[in-house]
Amino acid sequence: MKNISLPVRFGLVISACLIAYFLLLSLFHLHTNPFFSLFNGVITGFGIYETIKYYKLQKAESFSYTGGFTVGITAGFIATLIFTFFFTFYATEVNVNFLNELLTVFKGDYDVHIGIVAFVTAIMGFATTVVATLTCMQLFKNSRNIVQKA
Repeated sequence: MKNISLPVRFGLVISACLIAYFLLLSLFHLHTNPFFSLFNGVITGFGIYETIKYYKLQKAESFSYTGGFTVGITAGFIATLIFTFFFTFYATEVNVNFLNELLTVFKGDYDVHIGIVAFVTAIMGFATTVVATLTCMQLFKNSRNIVQKA
């Protein structure tokens, strides 16, 4: 149980930050602009970075690439799932016109419903998680380079 508590805690914090950012954007009616969703990657990446950093501090010498990768992926996936559920709830219950406002950004006559938008939100979150975790692990992995004499 102790191994899962760290990524769950960080996953909850990451999702809380994503939700707060989304709600902040909605206060200024900017949540329908897809450009602002790029900052979600920064929030997720920073959260995964902190998760792996804290895990490495806990493990010290027994830190492994697999362990760091696992906690990063787990934290990011938990955050993505929570944010996707919130996003779906917001679009269906809180602001029922949100989906129409979001889709007016795109030109064309698409038959899109909330299921597809929620699916795309989840896939984008999962992809961001994988990329951010792989990137962060390059910083934290133990080097196996051979020291050569000059």
